[in-house]
Amino acid sequence: MKILHVVGARPNFMKISPVMKALEGRGVHQELLHTGQHYDPSMSDVFFEDLGLPRPDLHLAVGSGSHAEQTARIMLGFEQVLRERRPDRVVVVGDVNSTLACALVAAKMHVPCAHIEAGLRSFDMRMPEEINRVLVDRLCDLLLTPSEDADENLLREGTPSERIRLVGNVLIDALAAHVDRARAREPWKAHGLQPGGYAVLTLHRPSNVDDPTVLSRLLGAIEEVQREIPVVFPAHPRTKKAIEALGRAPRGLLLLPPLRYLDFLGLTAEARLVLTDSGGLQEETTVLGVPCLTLRESTERPVTVTHGTNQLVGTDPQRIVAATRAVLEGRVKMPRTPRYWDGRAAERIADALG
Repeated sequence: MKILHVVGARPNFMKISPVMKALEGRGVHQELLHTGQHYDPSMSDVFFEDLGLPRPDLHLAVGSGSHAEQTARIMLGFEQVLRERRPDRVVVVGDVNSTLACALVAAKMHVPCAHIEAGLRSFDMRMPEEINRVLVDRLCDLLLTPSEDADENLLREGTPSERIRLVGNVLIDALAAHVDRARAREPWKAHGLQPGGYAVLTLHRPSNVDDPTVLSRLLGAIEEVQREIPVVFPAHPRTKKAIEALGRAPRGLLLLPPLRYLDFLGLTAEARLVLTDSGGLQEETTVLGVPCLTLRESTERPVTVTHGTNQLVGTDPQRIVAATRAVLEGRVKMPRTPRYWDGRAAERIADALG
């Protein structure tokens, strides 16, 4: 069997790494395609180094653009790749534009396609990622789900049960493999911080970053949070530009460029709390036992709320500050690890692909 893996954005890199290692141990022929959706070295190259991923066999170098432009460029390039490489199966990951573009081309060219992280739903179709999730799950013939609620979503939508395989959360495989090494780097020391003595912030969702009113409200909340605890903010390039355009950043905020995977994981693992609009961080903090405040009104990962450390606090400054103070006062949730978040999801994925 010849498998072609597709990655495009840094969450994809973390999830595909354990899968490729599991398949390599079984002697499966694999190729890795990077669409170039994330092309900044700090968002791409260093992740390959930290995760031990092989350099991509193919690179589409699509770069940035509107959703339509980016998706169209990926489709054009990927169509040619499929004609030339003729894989037996395509594997796509997550919910980014690369995921949708390549799943759509594979479906039209009748190449079987598997979706890792299938079945997640926020039920908010204003999110570009939600549109991608729904469409990719209709296109792919093998849906590899991270949690039982994802199976339920797919069955409710009429998906045949034989297309669904509950495999667990492969992001946790990457975390388990690298967290000790990440902590050993002690990345907090570079910023004069102590373990448990700081918060980590990430923002990248268009609904939070592209709307100046919302972004200003969030930055106002962070100003209040910083009076209670130092905040480390590794900023996505888009987010940094939006803050600069707004002309304000909370005083004393540790605004950093994007960090290497190991440095960011090390910071997260020893944080007092995390404030984020990321999906993956909701999952990682649940396993790490770090309180997580999600700056959104909905999540496609509800198991992190029902089982984990996650709370949905939206973008209202009062809710954010009140939830932060509750965490700092010791009023935190005790997490339970969801089923199959055990560091062995990649082996189950390899079984399903085999």
